[in-house]
Amino acid sequence: MYKCARCQEPILTSLNTVGIQCKKCGSKVFYKERPNVKKIVRAR
Repeated sequence: MYKCARCQEPILTSLNTVGIQCKKCGSKVFYKERPNVKKIVRAR
C-alpha cells in the first residue's frame, strides 16, 4: 500500500503497474506505508 506524497490519498496497486498517478491530485510521487514496529538490534 502506498500513499500520495502531496494529498496523503492511499493508493492500492501492484508493483508491476507502470506509470502510477494519484487519481485525486495527479501527483506521481508516492511513499510506502510502513507499520510502526519497534525493532531491537543487539550489537555484536
